Amino acid sequence: MYQYIYLICPFITLILSQLIKFLIELHKNNKIDLSRLLNGNGGMPSCHASFSSSITMLIGFKLGFDNLTFIMGLIFTLIISYDAMSIRYQSELHAKTINKMLNESDNNYPKLREKIGHKPLEVLVGLIIGSFMAFIFSAI
Repeated sequence: MYQYIYLICPFITLILSQLIKFLIELHKNNKIDLSRLLNGNGGMPSCHASFSSSITMLIGFKLGFDNLTFIMGLIFTLIISYDAMSIRYQSELHAKTINKMLNESDNNYPKLREKIGHKPLEVLVGLIIGSFMAFIFSAI
């Protein structure tokens, strides 16, 4: 199993984050939305941040935080986190505005998907989950 730990850790982290997101949505809306189990966009926590931070931090824990592979992973994790909070969140705001305009007019345009980006707290929680899972897996 050790040779596959760098694959297993991020995917188990992704599944855990998706499950947490599903349970939070269930609690918040009091209804089951099975699409939230498969759709990782938007909401608490950020699955993208947890996925990328888990592999990055696992590399740090196992190979050292001065390792070039860790540094490259850290850069990509920061890019993914920034993208989730900035570009994708702005796209979410645009989709909400466009959908509101579409609702007010008579047309047959399909609604845009609104759950796309993340607030900073959602990304931070994703980073914490990913780091915690990497810490757990680094003991293996």
